[in-house]
Amino acid sequence: MKITVNDAAIGERVDKFLSAETEYTRSYIAKLADEGFLCVNSKPVKVNYKLRTGDEIELSVPELQPYEVTEEEIPLDIVYEDEHILAVNKPQGMVVHPAAGNYSGTLVNALMHHCKGRLSGINGIARPGIVHRIDKDTSGVLLVAKTNAAHLHLAEQIKVHSVTRKYVALVHGRFKDPEGTVDAPIGRNPKDRKKMCVTATNSKNAITHYKVLEEFKGYTLVECRLETGRTHQIRVHMSHIGHPVAADPVYGPKKDSLGKGGQFLHAKMIGFIHPATEQYMELSAPLPQEFLDILDKFHKMGNIL
Repeated sequence: MKITVNDAAIGERVDKFLSAETEYTRSYIAKLADEGFLCVNSKPVKVNYKLRTGDEIELSVPELQPYEVTEEEIPLDIVYEDEHILAVNKPQGMVVHPAAGNYSGTLVNALMHHCKGRLSGINGIARPGIVHRIDKDTSGVLLVAKTNAAHLHLAEQIKVHSVTRKYVALVHGRFKDPEGTVDAPIGRNPKDRKKMCVTATNSKNAITHYKVLEEFKGYTLVECRLETGRTHQIRVHMSHIGHPVAADPVYGPKKDSLGKGGQFLHAKMIGFIHPATEQYMELSAPLPQEFLDILDKFHKMGNIL
């Protein structure tokens, strides 16, 4: 794709100009620039390049590689589906996309079979359709893009934090206040690269809003709304303020009376602008049975404070 700059665009950043002139978002253009696919006057440039009269922009979008993920006939709990997007209620224990140690049995393997390859290819051959993720041992609603246009639209909403994401978590302890906000940056744990932590070093801002839903003896049921979406954000933030998610084997206590090999954390609702209709919609997924069973147990034991 080649575009010659006119006088009206003089001084404008090349990424802002291209996002207005093409179907691509600034974040995707930045990715292409980092990989050397953005040139001005035949020379690679960064996204902050300021345009000049007569500049010739060349943006190369690499062809999508054929999918190499094996289709697997795995049952899916479909929350919503149309020709543009798909939403599933991911069960706890299911990995979202293939990676080292998990090349089969993933959500992507199941999606490949269900959609017959009709998934966006922007995130590569290993993650077709995947716009955002939730942890293996977190259950709940997850959006999938069937087309590149839908993917770009949803990705931009996530980038600017306009997507509403609400989780339900059972956490340790009792809160002093019925609601609050954790505003603490998250980055890799320098002592354990497999874990995240609250740190000012090599981190990204992270904001979680929480609200107490119900209190039990030793535990509290909370709703967490993400303003940002960092890796393990709710689990890290809740642990940071002294209320780790129950049965969390990574950020919770080593010995947990509710230990079941996976945290009590469920992505209950996601709200977004539909990429084709431009209408706001919300999709929800009910709590998994194991989560409901432990709450029912607490109620029967009379452990409400």
